[in-house]
Amino acid sequence: MSDAKPVRNVLYIMCDQLRRDYLSCYGHAHLHTPNIDRLAAAGVRFSRAYTQGTICGPSRMSAYTGRYVSSHQVAWNAVPLPLEELTIGDYLRPHGIRTALVGKTHATPNLEALQRLQIDPDSAQAEPLNEVGFDAYLRHDGIYPDSPLFEDKRESAPYTQYLRDHGYHGSNPWHEWANAAEGENGEVLSGWHMRNAGKPARVAEEHSETVYTTDRAIDFIDEQGEQPWCLHLSYIKPHWPYIAPAPYHALYGTEHVQAPIQPEHTSDHPVYQAFRQHQESQNFSRDEVRLTVIPTYMGLIKQIDDQLGRLFDFLQSTGRWDDTLIVFTSDHGDFLGDHFLGEKEFLLEPAVGIPLIVRDPRAGADVSRGTVDERLVETIDALPTFLDALGLPAADHRLEGRSLIPLLQGEQPSWRRYAIAEYDYAFQAPARERLEQPIDRCRMTMVCSERWKYLAYDGFRPQLFDLENDPQELHDLGSDPAYAEVRETHLGYLFDWLRGLKRRTTISHTEVELRGQWFRYGEPEAEKVVKIGVW
Repeated sequence: MSDAKPVRNVLYIMCDQLRRDYLSCYGHAHLHTPNIDRLAAAGVRFSRAYTQGTICGPSRMSAYTGRYVSSHQVAWNAVPLPLEELTIGDYLRPHGIRTALVGKTHATPNLEALQRLQIDPDSAQAEPLNEVGFDAYLRHDGIYPDSPLFEDKRESAPYTQYLRDHGYHGSNPWHEWANAAEGENGEVLSGWHMRNAGKPARVAEEHSETVYTTDRAIDFIDEQGEQPWCLHLSYIKPHWPYIAPAPYHALYGTEHVQAPIQPEHTSDHPVYQAFRQHQESQNFSRDEVRLTVIPTYMGLIKQIDDQLGRLFDFLQSTGRWDDTLIVFTSDHGDFLGDHFLGEKEFLLEPAVGIPLIVRDPRAGADVSRGTVDERLVETIDALPTFLDALGLPAADHRLEGRSLIPLLQGEQPSWRRYAIAEYDYAFQAPARERLEQPIDRCRMTMVCSERWKYLAYDGFRPQLFDLENDPQELHDLGSDPAYAEVRETHLGYLFDWLRGLKRRTTISHTEVELRGQWFRYGEPEAEKVVKIGVW
């Protein structure tokens, strides 16, 4: 039985590019993740959780704002968040809760807006805006290729200095050690080349990115002591480059790789076919590539699970396990050759489906511990859940997600009929040009109901999949006349969602209600504040 302590802290754990079906609690046959499973046994595992965007930037900004991509407008990586958007830190900081980052956010400073407001982008005033509301205890986005374009980011990254302090020399130790293997003659073999995925990284495991990130998370929690906090622990793995330190590079072999979802007859949809022509899709369609990369992908996940075991043990030993809400998730998935696709830039289940596990330490959630919830939940539900657990105002005029706390406490509220995800391939010039679409007509939108997944496209017919009878999305019913009514219903859901996006964000529902009481037409004059229509 949980004790009666209130929730004082939030631990928001996010992996990068982690598929939900690559965890043992979600059914993977060979990849055992006992520590993530341990969290699931102590909380609720949501089996139908969806990201709002299948690449890092849009997904993460939805997580941090509690709003859909169409609302916060970050349609791609390296697109700045509008300054008027509020994030987790903006909601928690006024209540004395330190909101810190350890790891990756993919946040990009909005330099144009800062200039317009005459704010120095390097000033203390700009820092929380540049870091989308987080106190950057350790900002570590990783992925610093060996190019002059990334030199500034490389040199300012704490992990770069950490590697040098531990004897990993060179102009780019991340590239040369953490993201590289070693050849027979001592040459550096870049982790950017997937052919090197099965080789061990040159960096020692204790100095690898995942261990380093976990160490800093433990440091932060330890330093906070009894002061309340919200920590976003954001691992950069198992995102590519696919290379793992020993022994994780060799824990799994080709016999542990699950059969790909590669139907004999694929959809003829032009957008899908365009994405099949991308280099990563062409490569991952080959067995040689899949059988080389996926064991390493699994090893990277196993390392994260081991490190989370360290972290959970620390929380229990310090008493923080009893007063901390823990949310574990991913920003998006990874196709890994399923549907003859690589990367994650399409709205099918391997990319858009994410793990989501929530543990509320309070006794009220004992009723749901160890259960699986099949309701449709979204990335944007995290922030409303934090506010609810901490007893803070709900901000219903801004937030488009919903608190999951009632579900954890065994309540049966009316719930959403569909989940939404968005993708804008305007930034993908090869696909856009192949399809002859203008930049502002490259949107695709997923409407996923209990049974059906409907994919709407600018300029092209929709796709439709029956997830009940075709969970692997092998049969595209988007042009089948027998399913016209289903498509029409889901098009209606899409319009309903668009109409429901929250645009009135500068005034609360409470204030609207208060002002609305000033105008009581048809009632006694004495009750009216504003004298309109008085004879």
